[in-house]
Order: sequence, then structure tokens, then C-alpha cells
Amino acid sequence: MCGITGWIDFTRDLRQEHATVREMTATLACRGPDSDGVWLSPRAALGHRRLAVIDVEGGAQPLTGGDPGTDRAAADRAAAVLAYNGELYNHQELRGRLTALGHRFRTRSDTEVVLRAHLEWGSEAPRRFDGIFAYAVWDERQGELTLVRDHLGIKPLYWHAYPGGLLFGSEPKALLANPLFRAELDAEGIAELFALPAAPTPGHGVLYGLREVRPGRLLRVTAAGLREERHWTLESRPHTDDEDTTRRTVRTLLAEAVERQLVSDVPLCSLLSGGVDSSAVTALAARARQRAGQGKVTTYSVDFPGSSERAPDDWRTAHDAPFARAAADHIGTLHTSVIVPDDDLLPARDAVLRARDRPGWGEMDASLHLLFREVRRRSTVALSGEAADELFGGYPYFHDPAALAAPAFPWLHGRTTPAALLRPDVAERVRPEEYAADAYTTALAETPRLDGESGHDRRIREIFHLALTRWLPPLLDRVDRVSMSVGLEVRVPFCDPRLVSYLWNVPWSLKAPGGRPKGLLRDAVRDLLPPSVADRPKSGYPSTPAVRYTEVLTERAHALLADPAAPVFDLVDRTAVRRALAEGRPLPSPRTAPNPVGGLDHLVQLDEWLRAYRVGLR
Repeated sequence: MCGITGWIDFTRDLRQEHATVREMTATLACRGPDSDGVWLSPRAALGHRRLAVIDVEGGAQPLTGGDPGTDRAAADRAAAVLAYNGELYNHQELRGRLTALGHRFRTRSDTEVVLRAHLEWGSEAPRRFDGIFAYAVWDERQGELTLVRDHLGIKPLYWHAYPGGLLFGSEPKALLANPLFRAELDAEGIAELFALPAAPTPGHGVLYGLREVRPGRLLRVTAAGLREERHWTLESRPHTDDEDTTRRTVRTLLAEAVERQLVSDVPLCSLLSGGVDSSAVTALAARARQRAGQGKVTTYSVDFPGSSERAPDDWRTAHDAPFARAAADHIGTLHTSVIVPDDDLLPARDAVLRARDRPGWGEMDASLHLLFREVRRRSTVALSGEAADELFGGYPYFHDPAALAAPAFPWLHGRTTPAALLRPDVAERVRPEEYAADAYTTALAETPRLDGESGHDRRIREIFHLALTRWLPPLLDRVDRVSMSVGLEVRVPFCDPRLVSYLWNVPWSLKAPGGRPKGLLRDAVRDLLPPSVADRPKSGYPSTPAVRYTEVLTERAHALLADPAAPVFDLVDRTAVRRALAEGRPLPSPRTAPNPVGGLDHLVQLDEWLRAYRVGLR
């Protein structure tokens, strides 16, 4: 996986901006530690940092259409240049089609396939792609930039337009390295941070003027302006398969997705928590490797000192370690449980703020960073069970009648968001409740309807669409940004577009037979797993019981209260925070999972972010 950035300007000669483009590219070094490259022309500049996964020796970028090895016309040879971040799982199939059309390749990389596909099919090319990707193609002949993002937005891609030009990059930090873009918050960004931290608006990058290419879409940019197009979307249609056929189809689609995503020229592993999602992916990977005559799968899980003594709750129903070990023993993996020491959390938390470019989830991000850092010592690619709950209805809100009936994002039902801490004058300008209500209404209106569907079936389709388009994106962003901060590529087989498209139309009665959460998935992979794992109730990502972590955050919060210049109190009501701390009440948290330190973490990290990024208020 890689990091990409670039700049187009129709009013200046960007060949004079080499130093700035180099600085933009350098900010993404953690995403691509293996090599870098910059390409410049009068109107366009592209930068690339590479994490070599396929064709380690080849595949250098940015890649131009004029590289040796093609018998296309001379006019085609310098037609386009590509900066690409991703993995194309069907690149061998597409290579064969393109070769038959007259293209000749000089590398084994999927990067070259993406470029040649654009030269052949233009903006229709992404419709043929199966993979995870975010990339930019500059067409020198047409003076057109095309920015493309994968089906579900697994790989990030941000952009900022200004009169006469546009900046883009895998992460906001790349754009912030250019003096044309500054970190500023307006009312919309404040509302996103405080009212909808767990349901962000698609395409909005929090900072003023910062946008994201939406999942399944592409952006075409010329001197005449911008145009957005879809290359993939969910389509509602009647589901005609019976229960047995549905179960077999799910098993086949998931197995095929896992097998395709095992392709790698570097060490690959699997993340194994002991839940049915990650265990299913790991078991299918183990079977595929066995068929290919390859060795055992290496697996990793995360744990904390003292976590086995922690009482379960609605979010974390049981300690992961025994289930991870049972799954590893049953499947036959080489398993490591990564113990995250309490003392390592605070330094990692500070590092993750720079990785995410915005306030995140505090200690949960920090422990994930430490897990990924340990995994990266021996592996470059990891498989994950992310997104299964969104596809099969595994979260508690899918089964809570009150949450389903509420006219709001179901995971926020009955919860107090950090918007409750806004200063009265800020809240009056931001109107967080109205913003959240409007965001929900907009999200609901985007649901692809099925003619004749009504009642619970109609509502559950809406909930699945909200989960896939509002709940899942911040989870995928978290995994991408934290993993790439240590140069680790995480692949998510459950996000395979064929599997997602199929499951979108499977009715609730088949997804949760007999009311069993994720019953369809459990039944589809039951033969691969021990019963204790196949039937294990949903248990969320664990948080640490570290006492010292809470103590340090509390000390930092009190220090902020004593600082008259603390920027966080330009937004937050100082008196409300002081009162809550004095009374021992937890502050409202941006997380949906129960966590008494989550609100404190958010407050302190918000102040750290405002300072570190010199964020202005607009």
C-alpha cells in the first residue's frame, strides 16, 4: 500500500514547485517506506510513497504511459501519469484483456494494469476493478485529472479545490504541507466533531475546504470545473435464493474473496480476535494456503494486563484471549497474543494523533497502533474481519426495537454526544441538533428502495444502509490510518463488492434466522470453527483497564482548565467541564462503546490537535 499526493493548477507552471511537491510527498513516508517519486509538468504534479507488496522490484511510481514496453502509438506513450494506492485483486485477468487489445507490459505490478486500463477505457475503467484503491490519473492530452476511490472507501483520498487548481492526497497532512491550504474549522466541521463523531457526512473532511472522494465515485477535474461520477453503487432487487442456497453462496463469495486477497510478494498474516468474523477469514485463508501447498497462517490478537479480570458489559461480552487461542488451535495457526503494556499507551496515543490528522478514539487507537507495530515486525500485509457486523447485522442496535424506531442514527439513540459540552454561543452558531437531524434525513433519503417493501423489512434495509455508509467509514478510516502509520497494509475480505452486493438484498429473516445475530454467517462457516467461537456473542474491540492512563488524562484536563489560553475552550464550555470533573462524572464521549474515559480522551486530544495543527476558527 502507498501514499499519493498531487497538485494541478491551470494558472501557473508547477515545474517551479518541485520543493513544495516534495514536502507534500514526504508527509506520507509512513504509508510508503520503501521508495518515493515525484513527476512534474506545467499543469500537474504528482507525488508517491511506495510500500512494495506486489512486484517488489518493479512498480515504481508515479508511472507514466510513456514507459518502455508498449507498442501503442507514440501519442499514447506520454498520454497519462498515475499515482496509485491500492491492490487490484483481478489485475492478472485485466492484464490478459489489455494484452489482447495491444498493450504490452514491462512489470508484474497491478499499478501498470490500472494505468493501461485508463488509457484503454477512460473513466469506465474503475467499473472493471476488484480491489481496494485510491488513485489519481493525469491525462496530459486532455488536461484532465481523475481521482478515483474504491467501492466502500477502504483507501482514503482527500482534495481541496481553489480558484484555478486543486490539491489532493491520501491524508490531510499532505495538503497541509502546501501553503495554499490552511487548517480551519467552520460550523460544519465543529458539528462533525461534536454532534456526529460516529456518523460523519460522506465527502466532508472536517477542515474547511477539505473534501473526500466519496466511496464508489470518481472526480474529474478540468480547467472548466469539477464533475463527480459513480462507478459503483448498491442496487436493491428481490432476493430469490432459499436458505440453503443463500448460505452456500455467502460461503463461496467469502472464500473467493479471502483467496484473492492472499496474493502478496511479502509476508502476510491474519488478525484473530476469537470472534466469528476474524476466525472465519483466518480459517478460509488457512484452507486456501493448504490447497496451494503453502505454510500455516500467522495470526495476532491484542490483550492488556489485567483484562481477564474485567467485568463484561453489553459491548465486550467476554475476554478475547481464550477464544482467540481456541480458534488458533482449531485452525492450526502460528498465533501470537500481543500484550500492550500500560506505559506504552500514552506515547502511542500522541503518535496516532499525527497519523489520523484529527481527534480519534484515544486509547483504543493507541492500542491498535501498538498491535499493528508489533505485527509489522514480521508481516507487511494483514487480513481483517472488519465490516462483517455491518453486513450481517451483528451490532446491538440491529436488535434493539427502540433504536430501530428512533428517528436518528440508531447507534446514537439514547446517547449524549460531545455537543453537550459546546459553549452556548458556539452551539447557537453551530446548531448541532439541527445538523445531526439534517444529516440523518439526508442519509435516509440515499437508501436504494425496493418496490413493495414495507414495515420492518423496509426499516431494516434503511439501518443496513446507514451502517454501510455512515457507521462503517470511520471504522475503515481508523484501520487504514493507524495501520499505515507503521507501514502495514490491512485487507478486508468482507468488503468484497460481490459479497456486499449479494448480502445487501438478503432479507433479515435469513441474515438473523430465529433472531440469532449474524446467524447466516455463523451457519455458513460453522464447519471451520470450534462451537465456542462459531456461537460466540458479539464482543467489541477491547479497551484497556489501565488506571495510570486515566490518571494522566485527568491531570491534563485539570491543566487545561488552569490554562486561560487553552484553545479547546474556544469551543467547549469550561464551566461545564470543571463541574463534571469536580463531581466525578464522565464527559460525553464520541464513541458508542461504553468507556468512562472516552470523553476525557476526546477533550484532551481535541486541544492537542488544535495546537499541533494550528487550527483556526472560521
